[in-house]
Amino acid sequence: MIESSHSTPASEPERDARTAMRRGWSRRCPACGKGAMMDGFLTVRRDCPDCGTELYHHRADDGPAWATILITGHIMAPLMLFVYVEYRPEAWVMALGFSVVFVAMSLYLLPRLKGGFVGLQWAKRMYGFGKQDGKLVPGT
Repeated sequence: MIESSHSTPASEPERDARTAMRRGWSRRCPACGKGAMMDGFLTVRRDCPDCGTELYHHRADDGPAWATILITGHIMAPLMLFVYVEYRPEAWVMALGFSVVFVAMSLYLLPRLKGGFVGLQWAKRMYGFGKQDGKLVPGT
């Protein structure tokens, strides 16, 4: 039987990705769900203030920004079309109104999506989240 490169060793319990991502969405530690993951708006803490889980391994990079643009764009484009066809507002009203809504949605989603990305990486033991004492855990 061929072992998957993502399998966890017998000594390590499986991490639930859904729970970790939900905790990340709440901007909480993916391990304990109590400590704050973020230090500021988008800066991920080095470790959890409650349980001490190291969080600096994350590599969210442009993923959260891409997902934020994807989600807000898919919501805003049909909404803009509907408002224009139904109400025919002035161009400056459309531009100003939808710009404010787009920025507000982006500011709401960006830190939550970043937390979700970090939670998923922690659950899947990606980018160093599978290390113990500075050494990679076999099979992670």
